[in-house]
Amino acid sequence: MKGKSILSLIELDPKEVQKILDLAIILKKEAKRGTFRDLLKGKVLAMIFQKPSTRTRVSFDVAMLQLGGHAINLGSSELQLYRGETIEDTARTLSRYVDAVVARVYGHEDVVRLAKASSVPVINGLSDCYHPTQILADLQTLLEVKGRLKGLKVAWIGDGNNVCNTWLIGASLMGINISVATPKDYRPMKEAITNAQRLAKATAARLEIIDDPIKAVKGADCVITDAIVSMGFDQEREKRLGVFIPRYQVNGEIMGRAKSDAIFMHCLPAKRGEEVTDDVIDGSRSVVWDEAENRLHSQKALLCYLLLDEEFISELL
Repeated sequence: MKGKSILSLIELDPKEVQKILDLAIILKKEAKRGTFRDLLKGKVLAMIFQKPSTRTRVSFDVAMLQLGGHAINLGSSELQLYRGETIEDTARTLSRYVDAVVARVYGHEDVVRLAKASSVPVINGLSDCYHPTQILADLQTLLEVKGRLKGLKVAWIGDGNNVCNTWLIGASLMGINISVATPKDYRPMKEAITNAQRLAKATAARLEIIDDPIKAVKGADCVITDAIVSMGFDQEREKRLGVFIPRYQVNGEIMGRAKSDAIFMHCLPAKRGEEVTDDVIDGSRSVVWDEAENRLHSQKALLCYLLLDEEFISELL
């Protein structure tokens, strides 16, 4: 897997995802001891941010620091991209300086072009279509809490956005049943659904895209939501709130329809009182802070998997 770019999770097979998750859990356990502080010594990560970021930016920066590497934060206005240099020329240049690139972009095509022209791995740190690093952290969190992935049921309630698209792929890869409840005009991308359906045939995962949140959460081991108004959709705010609230808000009633031991996840930032109520996100079934922490550990594992030899990774596992 060394050298591979990760743009949507479709680039990985179930065994690769499991290795990344297993490594993430090991790195998390050993983090306070500093056992692996030299794993990425001498490695440099370039981080391109067109959009604001808290968790993605800080977790990747800290991940490189704790593993002995170095991260360079690059706002889009700090690069010659701002003055018209092509994405391809930027990618070719950065490839001569750094070992990997993380890019958080508005349009998914930008990160696709970056990866095609780059000779080092490119990681999608979020685009309008996919958010693979978030779903790796989510899968790690689910595995830690439930002890397994295959056969679990996840219910997605809300907008069929970039996180939802990637959850469809991640669930299908790992044999997780997923039920997505969203208004008909806000469903996930057809590409994501098609790819998930293809993957699910091999793992026996069940997928459904419906408009009934009550049906979706029935028998769910995990309930997930995200912002109703994502970055770039501010002009649609009032319209979206009218469509989604109250039916697609994750509240005590919705959580009460899931399994009694179901957990709640949210990629954050949360708009409290919109897609989720305070009693849910702050409640005993919420694992959002563990989920946020796991961005650090799963991304450490992903970086190691992309930058180190497979034989060395096998020794760690």
